[in-house]
Amino acid sequence: MVNAAINRYAYTTVRGRDDGHIRIYSADYETAVDVPSFDHLVYDGQLDLVKAAIRRLEIRQGLELFVRCDAPPGSGTGSSAAVGVALLGVLNRLQGARLTAHEIAALANRLEIEDLHNAGGKQDQYAAALGGIGFMEFSAPHVSTSHLDLPASVIAELEKHLVLCYTGKSRISGNIIERVMGAYRRGVSATVAALHRLKAIAQEMKAALVMGDMDSFAALLLQNWENQKHLDPAVSNAEIDALFDLALGSGAAGGKATGAGGGGCLLFCAQPDREHELRRALLAQGVQLLDFSFDFHGLQTWRVL
Repeated sequence: MVNAAINRYAYTTVRGRDDGHIRIYSADYETAVDVPSFDHLVYDGQLDLVKAAIRRLEIRQGLELFVRCDAPPGSGTGSSAAVGVALLGVLNRLQGARLTAHEIAALANRLEIEDLHNAGGKQDQYAAALGGIGFMEFSAPHVSTSHLDLPASVIAELEKHLVLCYTGKSRISGNIIERVMGAYRRGVSATVAALHRLKAIAQEMKAALVMGDMDSFAALLLQNWENQKHLDPAVSNAEIDALFDLALGSGAAGGKATGAGGGGCLLFCAQPDREHELRRALLAQGVQLLDFSFDFHGLQTWRVL
């Protein structure tokens, strides 16, 4: 899998308390949770990811935690994974033994899969923790990651021509992923074939990026999208199809849904020097454009004195 981290960040702040109370505030959901102690942290649908991070690291002290994310929830841009990574990173600062970025990525994935029982992959956590544009290979339970050392000119071309837009409709990726994995286990031919083709596309996309072949990259994005749609009927809908038709008729050379699809964000690659036309057409349709550049730092934590 080819994956890129962008500068839409998740921020968390932790402050100690002397009374043992734990207070969590999410700026994105404008929701607060107050409990008298660690033992009162229960999963009830209210900021459970934050609770899971505290419980996993067994931070048994009074805390105030603030959480905010630049990306809209349910946008398919890995926002929940980024929040999980940021939470574990800042909470780990309270401990004596420091976790590596790889360890935090693996632990953030376990929070979602094991503690909260949310179906999903591992790529988002590793992208958030490690940063950069990378190639990932998965052979359960192992994850192999390598950064693609792309020329500055290729990175600049990508940032110039890629257009990320938010449809305004959040989605729950776990529902789609569970159905896709169920179909794969049953041997549904269309699902199996699409997954194998998606794996091959990742290899081809890696080669296209290393060669700086933007035409092939854009075409592979579109092939990826066509195979995504074969995975499950909910990956696309009439609104998303209409946005793709609009984009491809307004200067886009390729595109795909981010994440599992079904809503959230769409990523388009414009034809040379037509990104302004594409952006204008999408804005006229009422979608939100999310400007970005690539992030090459990954997880960062710091202390304010």
